[in-house]
Amino acid sequence: MSLRNWFLLVVLGAIWGGSFLFAKIAVAEIPPFILVFFRVSIACTALWCVVWWRGLSKHFTPKLLPAFFMMGLMNNAIPFSLLFLGQTGIGAGLASILNATTPIFTVIVASFLTNQEQPQLNKIIGVVLGIASVGMMLSGSLTGLANDPVWAQLCCVGAAISYACGATFAKRFSHLPPTVSATGQLTGSTLIMLPVAVFAGSGWSISEPSALTWLNVLALGLLATAIAYLIYFRLLAEAGATNASLVTLLVPASALFLGWMLLGEQLSTVQIAGFAVLLVGLAVLDGRIFPKRSAEPQR
Repeated sequence: MSLRNWFLLVVLGAIWGGSFLFAKIAVAEIPPFILVFFRVSIACTALWCVVWWRGLSKHFTPKLLPAFFMMGLMNNAIPFSLLFLGQTGIGAGLASILNATTPIFTVIVASFLTNQEQPQLNKIIGVVLGIASVGMMLSGSLTGLANDPVWAQLCCVGAAISYACGATFAKRFSHLPPTVSATGQLTGSTLIMLPVAVFAGSGWSISEPSALTWLNVLALGLLATAIAYLIYFRLLAEAGATNASLVTLLVPASALFLGWMLLGEQLSTVQIAGFAVLLVGLAVLDGRIFPKRSAEPQR
C-alpha cells in the first residue's frame, strides 16, 4: 500500500476504536436503543448530503428498498443495539475485542452456511482459533477470574454474528457505488430504529445528557459512522479488501489503549490471552501467516 493508504488505515483504526469509547461514555446517560437511533440518523443525514453533492441519488430505486432495510437491520440496527447494550456492562476494550471476531463469523456464514465461498485451510484454522479465543474470554467470567458479566459479552458476540450476516448479504450491492450502499442501509436502519427509540424513550428526557455526552453522540454519528464509512470505502477502492481488512487488527488495539488511558479500563490475564489467540486467528484467516490453500484438493 502507499503511505497515504497506510495513514488512512491507521486513522480508520483509531476512529473505529474510538467509537467504543464514545459509546461507553454516551450509553451511561442515553438508553442504548435511543443512542442507536441518534447514531444512525446523524450518519444518514450526513451521507445523504454527500449523495446529493455527488449526484448519486439516481441509484436509489424502489426495488432496492427491501434490501436496504434488511442490510440496515443486520449491519446497523441489531449490532449497534447489542453493542450498546453490552457496553452498559463491560468496558470499551473488551467490547472491541469481542466485536473483532466478526471476520471469524463471516467465514462461518459465507463458507459453511451459505456456500458463498469455498472453505480454505487457513480459514478453517483461523475460525478454530477465533472460536477458542471467545471461549477463553468468556471462561474468565464463568470461572470468576474476571468480573465482566457474561450476558454483556454475549451481546457483543451477537453483534459480531449480525455483522457477519450483513457482510454476506452485502454482496448483492456490489454493482452500486459504496456510498449509495452505506446511505441506503443507514436510511433503512434509521427508519427501523425510529419507532424503537420512541418506545424505549418513554420517561426519558432529551435534556438529561450532559454536553460531553452529546459530543460523544455527534462523534459516533459523524466521525465513527459517516466519515469512517467514506474512509473505509476509499481504502477498499485504492488498497483492496485484503489490505483494508487490516483495520480489524487495529480497532481493538486502539480501543484498549483509549479505554486504559481515558477510562482506566484493564483486562484480566485470561482476557489478554484470549485477545492474543484472536489476533493470531485473524492473521491466519487473512492468509498472512499460512498460505491460502483449499481445504479440499482441486479437481
